[in-house]
Parts: sequence; C-alpha cells; structure tokens
Amino acid sequence: MTSQHDNTSGTTPGEPSTPQDTGARRHPRRRIAFGPGREANQLHLGEILRRETVGGILMLVATAAALLVANLAPSFYEHLSHLQLGPLSLHQWAADGLLTIFFFVAGLELKREIVEGSLSRPADALLPIMAALGGMAVPALIYVGVNAFGDGNLHGWGIPMATDIAFALAVLAIVGSQLPLGVRAFLLTLAIVDDLGAIIVIAVFFSSGISLLKLLGALVCVALFALAQRRRIDTVWLYIVLGIAAWWLMLQSGVHATIAGVALGLVTRTDEFEEHDPVDRWKHAIEPWSAGLVVPVFAFFAAGVPVNGEMMRSLVSNPVPLGVLLGLFVGKFVGVYSAARLTARFTSAELAPGVQWGDIAGTAVLCGIGFTVSLLISDLAFPGDLESAQSAKAAVLMASLLSALVGGFLLRRRSNAHDAVSQ
Repeated sequence: MTSQHDNTSGTTPGEPSTPQDTGARRHPRRRIAFGPGREANQLHLGEILRRETVGGILMLVATAAALLVANLAPSFYEHLSHLQLGPLSLHQWAADGLLTIFFFVAGLELKREIVEGSLSRPADALLPIMAALGGMAVPALIYVGVNAFGDGNLHGWGIPMATDIAFALAVLAIVGSQLPLGVRAFLLTLAIVDDLGAIIVIAVFFSSGISLLKLLGALVCVALFALAQRRRIDTVWLYIVLGIAAWWLMLQSGVHATIAGVALGLVTRTDEFEEHDPVDRWKHAIEPWSAGLVVPVFAFFAAGVPVNGEMMRSLVSNPVPLGVLLGLFVGKFVGVYSAARLTARFTSAELAPGVQWGDIAGTAVLCGIGFTVSLLISDLAFPGDLESAQSAKAAVLMASLLSALVGGFLLRRRSNAHDAVSQ
C-alpha cells in the first residue's frame, strides 16, 4: 500500500531528489518544519519510523509475533483478538479503527501526487500506471481461473490484487542501493495507483447492507471537513471531531470504515507553492504512528494463522490459497511486466533514464508482496468462513515471502550490475 518515505522529497532520508524520480516533488522548494533548531536529517524517533526499512522490519516482527502466539497459544490469541473494548473487539479496532489512520495517510499521499506529483501529469507516468492496472487485473483473473476450474470460492478474487508498498519499498531500500532512482519512482507510482484500485475494490465490492442515511451523514462530515480546509481553518480539534464522526458513521453505514480515512485525506488541502500546507504537516506528523503502531498492530491481529502440515498442503491443494499464491507470486509479475512492455511497445512511453527492463522485471516480482491490504481483503471476502480466510492469509504470507526473496535476489543482482558499470 502507501510508502513510508519522507514527504519532503519522495526519496529515502538523505537521498537526493532528481528529475528522474517521477514520484518526487516537481517543486522541491518546500521543506517540512522539524521544530525549532532541528535539522531535517537529524535522527529522532519520528524520522527513524519514516525509514522504509524500519517500517518493513516492524511489520515482520509483528507478523512473526502473531504466528508464534497463534500457534503456541492459540486459545490466548483467539481470546485476545475477540476481546471487547467498547463497541468493537481488538481485532475490529485494528482493522476498522487503526487501519483508517493508515488509509488516511494513503489519502494524503494520493492527494499530493494528484496535485503535484507523479499523477499530476499521467502522460509522464503512463508506464507505471498501465503496469499497475495489469498488476491488478492478471492476479484477479488467475485467482478466478484457479477457483472456477477447482470448484473453489470466487469471492477472494480481490485478495491478490494489492501490493504492500511499505514492505516492497523496504526490500528495495535494502537490496537496491545502486539502482537508478527511476526504479524507485516506478515502484512508487505503480503502488499509488494500486492503492487507489484497492480502495475502489473495498468500497464497491466489500461493503454490504448499506444504510444510505448513515452514509449520507458520513459524506456530510467529509464535506464539512473539506469546507473547513478550503477556508483555511486551523483548529485541529474541529478536524478530529469531524474525522471521528465521519469514521463512525461510515462504519455504521455498512461501507468499510477505512474509506472514511481515504476520503478525508483526499479533501485535505495542498498547494505546491505553499510551505507546510496541511497535507505535508499532517503526513509528517501521522506517518510515524502509521508505520510504528498502526500497521504492526494490524499485522499482529491479522497474520495469526495456524502453521501446520495441513495448512501448508492446502496451499497447493485448496483452490482458494492456491489462487492467492499464484495470483500474487506469478500474476503480479506477469501483469506488471507485460503491461509495461506492451505500453512501451505501442505508445511513446519510455523508461526513465538509466532504468533497464531487467530492473523492471525484478520490481515486478517484488510487487507480489501483498500483506496489509491483502490480509484485510481476506477477512472481508470470507466474513463467515474462518477456514477460507485463514488459508488465504497463509497464502498471502507465503507469496509475500517468496516475492520478497526472489525479487530481492533479482534486484540485488541488478544493483551489482549497475554498480559494476558505474565503476
């Protein structure tokens, strides 16, 4: 899903921005306020949590903890997940509550890129945009084909469509230090479009029993939020109250509550000629909480699946997990790479300077890291079928691991090849 990069440049901390990076600012004159006397490159907890590698590591730790607890103390994990805290269980608070913050950051990122970033001129980002569309369509078709042929459950077709941008960028940051910046820009732009696709899929296909009155109330709150932004009202508590109201009404309406976070992010004001606009300030303030708390907590409550011989055998014998596994590990590569190739072949779109098709191939494999949104859709697709949801989650974890290892290996080789050429 969204990146965990510093929003002053669209690059990793300390990495210079270049015109090749289509995900970077077109106008790099803006600078985020880090507080009195604090330099942007000075390490502190917030900046550490914004680093892509740190976000990926925290997700891995939370996932490992979930697998350990779920398998060593399954009754405790089950009790903890279903422990009621007010109107929701802890698992529901993680998926419907905390994850809304993650989607709010995604909305802020989308808004910024639409206004002044890689999506402000789609012609400049045609290759990754088409690659993202191919990377959503092919995995879904593979899942449908496997389950239609194997008499499985077709409801999980949306699970292999998503790429976890934080995890994918973390792997890229570790193995691809010598790759051209255009590779990261390609992955970032692709992931932003992928995020938008996942949001649409959740809103349209995984919402049920919709209460139009409550949905209208949520939309009114979003509209009031947008109006306050337009009038440049800076009262933080007003936005907090409107945000909570929009979230609660969206939750009660039957539309997945995380959509409220995206909507609020998209109506937040941004101006490329204004220093420290709300998108920059809020993203800078909230992103460490998203990377350091929200996503790890969600991963802990979502990734706790039993790991045993039966579950592992189901990955190749049950059409649901097999469709997810092939969709993510095979379908993402085929969809992303072939769509990019066809776009370059039949349009005037070109790769960024220095980027080669071998780099795109490795990046396409890396896109099979599903994780956050794929785990969320696994629950949404099988609300009354715990066995199918758990087997789908196991397939997501396995596919993400395979994609990270194979994609990381390929991109490390590409990085070494670029380094050898530059010497």
